[in-house]
Amino acid sequence: MKKTSTIGLDLAKKVFQVHGVDEAGEVTIRRSLRRSQVLIYFGKLAPCLSDGGVCERALLARELSRLGHTVRLIAPAYAKGMCVGTRTMRRTRRRSARR
Repeated sequence: MKKTSTIGLDLAKKVFQVHGVDEAGEVTIRRSLRRSQVLIYFGKLAPCLSDGGVCERALLARELSRLGHTVRLIAPAYAKGMCVGTRTMRRTRRRSARR
């Protein structure tokens, strides 16, 4: 399994989309997780850069930081811009993870 360097996380009420890439931009993770599974899943991963929207993410960011991950929050003005058009949320997270 390739080492994941960056993870994009899309938050929702019950299901979170996780998209991870390695240093070369190759997809290493593509999963849907329930809210109760997120911290358990991230606890098993090697520490890496994680990014996502600010809304509820600040609370989750503290928990991910405690697990050793580097957390980068995206301001709502930029996160909203990524959702314009017919792009799916998975594609949006993929683009966010590659930045």
